[in-house]
Amino acid sequence: MDAQYRPDQVEREAQEYWENQETFKVTEQPGKEKFYCLSMFPYPSGRLHMGHVRNYTIGDVISRYQRMQGKNVMQPMGWDAFGLPAENAAVKNQSAPAHWTYENIDYMKRQLRQLGFGYDWSRELATCRPEYYRWEQWFFTRLYEKGLVYKKMSTVNWDPVDQTVLANEQVIDGRGWRSGALVERKDIPQWFVKITAYADQLLEDLDQLDGWPEQVKTMQRNWIGRSEGVQLDFALRDSDDALSVYTTRPDTLMGVSYVAVAAQHPVARLAARDNADIAAFIDECTHTKVAEADLATMEKKGVFTGRYALHPISGEEVPVWIANFVLMDYGSGAVMAVPAHDQRDFEFARKYDLPIRQVIEPAGDATIDLTKEAFTVKGKLVNSGEFDGLTSEAAFDAIAAWLSERGLGEKKVNYRLRDWGVSRQRYWGAPIPMLTLEDGSQVPVPEDQLPVVLPEDVEMDGVTSPIKADPEWAKTEYNGQPALRETDTFDTFMESSWYFARFASPDSDQAMLDPAAANYWLPVDQYVGGIEHAILHLLYSRFFHKLMRDAGLLDSDEPFKRLLCQGMVLKDGAKMSKSKGNTVDPQQMIEQYGADTVRLFMMFAAPPEQSLEWNDAGVEGAHRFIKRLWRMVAEHVEDGAAPALDANTLSADAKAVHRKTHETIQKVSDDFSRRYTFNTAIAAVMELINDTGRLAADDPQAGAVRQEALEAAVLLLSPIIPHASHQLWRALGHDDAVIDAVWPEVDESALVKDSVELVVQVNGKVRAKLEAPADADNAALETLAMAEENVRKFIDGKTVRKVIVVPGKLVNLVVN
Repeated sequence: MDAQYRPDQVEREAQEYWENQETFKVTEQPGKEKFYCLSMFPYPSGRLHMGHVRNYTIGDVISRYQRMQGKNVMQPMGWDAFGLPAENAAVKNQSAPAHWTYENIDYMKRQLRQLGFGYDWSRELATCRPEYYRWEQWFFTRLYEKGLVYKKMSTVNWDPVDQTVLANEQVIDGRGWRSGALVERKDIPQWFVKITAYADQLLEDLDQLDGWPEQVKTMQRNWIGRSEGVQLDFALRDSDDALSVYTTRPDTLMGVSYVAVAAQHPVARLAARDNADIAAFIDECTHTKVAEADLATMEKKGVFTGRYALHPISGEEVPVWIANFVLMDYGSGAVMAVPAHDQRDFEFARKYDLPIRQVIEPAGDATIDLTKEAFTVKGKLVNSGEFDGLTSEAAFDAIAAWLSERGLGEKKVNYRLRDWGVSRQRYWGAPIPMLTLEDGSQVPVPEDQLPVVLPEDVEMDGVTSPIKADPEWAKTEYNGQPALRETDTFDTFMESSWYFARFASPDSDQAMLDPAAANYWLPVDQYVGGIEHAILHLLYSRFFHKLMRDAGLLDSDEPFKRLLCQGMVLKDGAKMSKSKGNTVDPQQMIEQYGADTVRLFMMFAAPPEQSLEWNDAGVEGAHRFIKRLWRMVAEHVEDGAAPALDANTLSADAKAVHRKTHETIQKVSDDFSRRYTFNTAIAAVMELINDTGRLAADDPQAGAVRQEALEAAVLLLSPIIPHASHQLWRALGHDDAVIDAVWPEVDESALVKDSVELVVQVNGKVRAKLEAPADADNAALETLAMAEENVRKFIDGKTVRKVIVVPGKLVNLVVN
């Protein structure tokens, strides 16, 4: 073998072998245990970044390890290819989004191959391909027929220049992130999928996910936001109408001093008709970014409508205000305000000099100061008429019952979760498969007309979607009658919410999924991706999986058994980003050091779930280790064939390395299978290599022990540095490829020690360490301990009152 490590040559040869042998191509084998490992697929932005490299290296290491366990391992890869960035890049580069996307896919695919990831490329998919989104469109029409899809007016952030809906994150200081135009709050028709119909299942089934981080499950529980409360009505004075509100704190009902409604509420719009000040305030609210997360910290503003509502219990008149902290999107768009016991209501009341009435007092002797802040914890009711003296918990039931008996309210379970709005007004997405007929009614596109194909040869002006700008594109027929296609496209979360299932049967052209294949591979055994996707992507994927289950396409309840959220890649303490100028180009690193070095550093620098600090010296260190391992194998091979290992004739040093080899196998196996602490696994192999390098050359069994240790090291590292391991395994005399080798087994007999090191203490303080026979009894250990010279100093002339022996660990002499 070449004594010099040449990564470019080594990696090219290994990759050619895998490709020629179709090593990673898999099919269903019902009699064999499967393992489906999936990393969140990338957006084809043009080049891989170090976050990609880390994510996919973790997934590849897990996949290769599971393959060595004898499992039928599937690891696919695809492209989350639709989305607004492609449109922006197309405008900038004066090209079509499709052309830009496909070029990027080709380049990034070459990079993934260079890194040696063991993907089954026969299953590759791109979500912008009609053969993929055809089934998404088909499924949407089925959901419509089941009543799980509907269209309604929805309040959105609207950029009047770019003519598109903006996410809250795309609104910066009230202006569109791209155009700079003042953003409006606008009502437009949007398509929705009823995720709320599955709220209970999505919440309850989190308890099945033992392999998920508790943090992620908590985030999902909070997002779903199940709460128990009371729905009640405040009648409007001089009207037959009422304001419906929902509260989780009916115990505070007697402290209501005003009712607040959203700027888009019908009561607000009615009040604005003949009041310029109210109209101006509503207009101001339509140009203000109001994300739910901002409500607690934003400046509270409002205007009085001139109307009053009637308290459902006392009958007292309470003013109705329009407030900027009430959102029409959440609940009924109206809230009962209790300034004494809600901080948001308190700040608003202080600003507009509204009453602050205490109706809850703290338990015990605690005091509160309602001139400074609201008292928001539960306690005992005061100033609440017949409910005085009840605890908050008891008052919940009592007030709910009082309202229910009179038809004024009822207990209700509510959710923070809202139905999933899937309409987007941009071009580069899957067309929504709905038709509008001449009478204004809407029907799904018939199955024989699917897919509704998005034209790819278009010109982008940066403002209007090409399919909206071309009236001819929308024209079609339905049952011989004129009809118009929907020109909105799907939210790209639609594509990423079921791609994991399509990988099970990517070539199916007769069905969305082949149930036999889907039920063999699903659920995913290990999912790897960033914590930033902990809520929406994972929630929508769980929802979509349940929808597919209920459609008879698969049997399982959940899509992902085990979830690993890898940490970020940092440099100089900050997340790598072009804006910070602290990025490291993976391509440059591969060309300079080789893919195995990059992979080894990624796995060694930090545990997967923690942030990784990029360190040039650490990369150099990883490269030096591979070169050292390579050189050690080359020198060992140069010495000629090693003799067979005879554990009964080993010298003490050889026996120590033999034991170290199997201790390392034991530790690395645990690190890989249970703990996913690949960094400590690598450190253990490094220790083994160090110990092996110290074996005396003239030891007759050194060659045999070294052969065993090097074979173990190569096998244990092969999931991490697969290219070098491919060559080293052959060099060590094996005809089979290391990719087909099985994980090494621990020889329990090798772990048995002839002697153990014991700590000797006198009155609990360490005075010596000694080597003792592993089978020595307590009396023998006591004798050896008292014979130690440094121990004698502390016991001579004193009485040994007690001897405590912990076998294999310590001897403690108690003297006075």
